[in-house]
Amino acid sequence: MKQTYTPKKAILLVRISDDKAEEARGVGRQEVDGRKKAAELGWTIAEVITENDTSAFKRRRVLLPDGSTALRTVRPGFRDALDKLASGLRDGLIADDLDRVARDPRDLEDLIDVVEQRNVPAIATTGSMKLDDDAGVTMARIMCSIANKSSRDTRRRVARTHLQLAEEGKPGGGGFRGYGYSRSGMEVIPEEAEAIRFMAERILDPVEPWALNRIAADLERRGVPTATGAKWSGRSVRSIVTKPSVAGLRAHKGEVVGEAVWSPILDRDVWEQVCAALAERAGTNDVSLKRWLTGALRCGLSGDMLAGWQGNHGPRYWCATPQGGCGRIAIQADRAEREVSAQVLDLLTKPRVLERLTALTTTSVTQDVRRELAEDEAQLKQLAGMWARKELTFAEYREARAIIETRVKESRALVHASAPRALRTLLAGDVRKGWEGLTPAGKRDVVLTLLPNGYTVGPHDRSKGNTFDPGRLKPRAA
Repeated sequence: MKQTYTPKKAILLVRISDDKAEEARGVGRQEVDGRKKAAELGWTIAEVITENDTSAFKRRRVLLPDGSTALRTVRPGFRDALDKLASGLRDGLIADDLDRVARDPRDLEDLIDVVEQRNVPAIATTGSMKLDDDAGVTMARIMCSIANKSSRDTRRRVARTHLQLAEEGKPGGGGFRGYGYSRSGMEVIPEEAEAIRFMAERILDPVEPWALNRIAADLERRGVPTATGAKWSGRSVRSIVTKPSVAGLRAHKGEVVGEAVWSPILDRDVWEQVCAALAERAGTNDVSLKRWLTGALRCGLSGDMLAGWQGNHGPRYWCATPQGGCGRIAIQADRAEREVSAQVLDLLTKPRVLERLTALTTTSVTQDVRRELAEDEAQLKQLAGMWARKELTFAEYREARAIIETRVKESRALVHASAPRALRTLLAGDVRKGWEGLTPAGKRDVVLTLLPNGYTVGPHDRSKGNTFDPGRLKPRAA
């Protein structure tokens, strides 16, 4: 199929997969080279179709015309080019390289169909795409398959690299800068960290918790900038303050996998309270902290704390080597949590245990501490207002805040040690129903109240195969 004419209204297709900086330099270079090649051939470029920051490999589930769904590349620019070539509105296609046009064999076949049916030329400036005869079509199919394999290999290696970085607690890199931290993800930005602490304080305000939209409006009013320059919204506040990274935790695919190498902005217990409070407002369980036995399980060999981890074999608790553990003890997370839940409910249905816990939740000492905690938290709120009104210098505000925050932290620790709010809620109604309704953070608080020293996880007896052995979980003595 040899072409017998020179295109007078050709399409120049330029594409680059990744342009997060939105500088369009890659497609700009392709356009320069494409116009140069068109001039050499005598082609007239009537239209440039740009696919900037668009993958020719990644597929998404889309709705097809017949109502079914399937995985397809999403490339409106490429589809627009095919439509115009098929309709005769355009009479040729030029691109930088075959892999700029197609990395998915289905896309290439659609282009081949149009070229053969309409007898329009399609070439690449590098000479990698010639669809004017059977040999060229066959070679294009081979090269597209190779490019597709290359993309799959890259995806696999990148996924493995991200998992390794997560296991080591290191930043993943790429994407937009996370609010509160520098682009490297390692250095805390003081002004933004202060804004995050403000968000947490307002959400946890014991007297009048603020709505997320109110927090956003206050940040807008005070001229506090976002990381991207966009306006604050309730959604952006929630996104920032519930990210595990602000508590010094590393997440991978939605799971907290361990401690991060960067410094936290919020104490972990404060972050968990924020997540729980927002989950309760939404009427859903806390999905930010899924591995609620973190902090309650210790390695039976090294004595180190086990951490919730997402590995190749699914979620587990592991004596993580990136955190200095021995790496030899791990236990299935879901099965361990079900077993501990069963043991907790068994304890909470025993009359003697209930009597002791009820007395613990009503102790006068605990009530006094709670009252002092509420007073200190109210004072923090008042202090923030004085600083906002410029009645205090920043140095005075920081010094006073540090003193009060120390008292708050001590009070919260004492209240937690005596009887957490989750336990008081649990004892006030149906224990089994109440347990299912607790947030993950609340469940952990109850476990540590009943068993302050948590559990020791022993080695797996390989003679029992891969079955879960509840006997590996043993309550630790005081």
